[in-house]
Amino acid sequence: MQGKTIRVAGPVVVAEGLTGAQMYEVMRVGAMGLIGEVIRLEGDRATIQVYEDTSGLRVGDTVEATGAPLQIELGPGLLGSIFDGVQRPLPLLRQQAGDFIARGITMPAIDRSKKWEFMPTVRAGDLVGPGDILGTVAETSRLPHRILVPPTIQGIVEEIRAGEFTVDETIGTIRATGNHDATTPIQLTQKWAMRHGRPYARKLDPDTPLLTGQRVIDSFFPVTKGGTAIIPGGFGSGKTVAEQTLAKWADADIVIYVGCGERGNEMTEVLAEFPRLTDARTNEPLMRRTILIANTSNMPVAAREASIYTGITLAEYYRDMGYDVAMMADSTSRWGEALREVSGRLEEMPGEEGYPAYLATRLAEFYERAGRVVALGKDERVGSVTVVGAVSPPGGDFSEPMTQNSLRVAGAFWGLDTGLARRRHFPAINWITSYSLYDLRKWFVENVATDWEAQTGEAMALLQEEAKLMEIVQLVGADALPEDQKALLQVARMLREDYLQQFAFHEIDGFCPPKKQYWMLRAILTFHDELIRALKRSVSLERVIKASASISQPIDTGGVPSKMQESPAGGLEKAVEPGSVPQHPGDHGTALERAMRLPVVAEISRMKEWEHDKAEARGRALIEETERELSALR
Repeated sequence: MQGKTIRVAGPVVVAEGLTGAQMYEVMRVGAMGLIGEVIRLEGDRATIQVYEDTSGLRVGDTVEATGAPLQIELGPGLLGSIFDGVQRPLPLLRQQAGDFIARGITMPAIDRSKKWEFMPTVRAGDLVGPGDILGTVAETSRLPHRILVPPTIQGIVEEIRAGEFTVDETIGTIRATGNHDATTPIQLTQKWAMRHGRPYARKLDPDTPLLTGQRVIDSFFPVTKGGTAIIPGGFGSGKTVAEQTLAKWADADIVIYVGCGERGNEMTEVLAEFPRLTDARTNEPLMRRTILIANTSNMPVAAREASIYTGITLAEYYRDMGYDVAMMADSTSRWGEALREVSGRLEEMPGEEGYPAYLATRLAEFYERAGRVVALGKDERVGSVTVVGAVSPPGGDFSEPMTQNSLRVAGAFWGLDTGLARRRHFPAINWITSYSLYDLRKWFVENVATDWEAQTGEAMALLQEEAKLMEIVQLVGADALPEDQKALLQVARMLREDYLQQFAFHEIDGFCPPKKQYWMLRAILTFHDELIRALKRSVSLERVIKASASISQPIDTGGVPSKMQESPAGGLEKAVEPGSVPQHPGDHGTALERAMRLPVVAEISRMKEWEHDKAEARGRALIEETERELSALR
């Protein structure tokens, strides 16, 4: 079926003569065969969203229907790949067309020439249904690629073969139940329409955390496997670094990183860094369990939407194999901007700030595809897709529509604070405004410590009380506070600098397991308890804290810092100049050490460098030393 273009408006093309076309059907537009998708139908007219540059298209150019929706190719060979928004392999495109993607160029997502060793797990005559495992392919040494019966096929295995096959060769056939004449050839690959979620048997409750190794997240604002989280923040607050850190350290089998409309230099950093990284859990290259989807801001705006759906479809495919998948979308705001531009081209009634009225619906449909599920199949495999989306609100304004609509559907909110980022406090997650709706207390109590909830609750109460006291300090100064409140401010500062602050590129502190988090937190809280007891025995606070110690402001109130501002440890000193190297984690507490009299404080400031397997022993020793030193004060 062919039609003719009658209107071209940026990425939106209107064609007529397409009677029988379907919504979201792929069209080839113009002499170059540009990839497009039907997004509106009126009689024989189809409005097409084109995923490539439409420069040079003219009225009267041919539009050809393909008869199929935009589909994602699924099979062995995906891991370690780098795709654009419509699943074209970028390294191969570069070999064929150079540094810039030529319009109309197409290429299979999976290598057609490579042979894969297939080991069947079923025999001829076996009855199989949707999601059953037919066999495995060793895509990587640690992650077997399970070849599944497609969700729409059920029947009896007529033939199954072992050996080496390309993805296009037939590995067996399935005869449909009740129709002995209908046989379906099975290959190592299958295709799936990206806008439709893959089916599953049932969804499970979110009761297992996705451990990230980031103390502020795991301790206070955890996300579950199969959960959703958003990271909103202004420019330079650390969204991209936070998502890259999660991709490196999160407790997931597969990582899918989607760069949706981000700046080219940021995606270049990701594409250059990830292939060089080593997976700390397996000591293998991180790319062996990673898929990168790069759609930069200079690429056609409509392809941003495709990149999001491409990523979530790939995630669901590995979820159906029984793997835990973490998908990072950086940033969903660029997707919203694409929706706004296309909506304007369609002359739709705009909503708030020009976004389409269906923005909330599209966001909800996307985040709803996350979840921890029992996959189709007899063995009831459990897999999950966890979605973490970065949001880039203009000017850091969290009241804008993209942030607010994401808040309605996300289970965890990790709000980044520009003031913390300016003071080199990373992750710059604001512990006052952030929250998590997931109740994981039972898991942490059973797997980490029985008093985990009490410890984290007490620590958060101290941080919240500090925020209240800082309002008084700004008015009358810290000297007007009673001794116990001065002590609280100093302990809260220890929590911020010696616990929440974390150096993503440090070989030890980059990842902190829950057991170590518990003992670090318990050591600080023990110090607070013993300090309060000492004050009740009429011990002067100055015997523990030197009079020269100053109180630092935990969260920036929005003012522009001067050249002389509070240092990360609280003392007034020269501000860290932009572009300078941040302090080593072991240096964060140096000013605090100078301010404190007791030797135990120096050890608290060095807790980040504890080896993970020795954290419990060193934590117990530090707690005993703290109790001994402070109880000796009279």
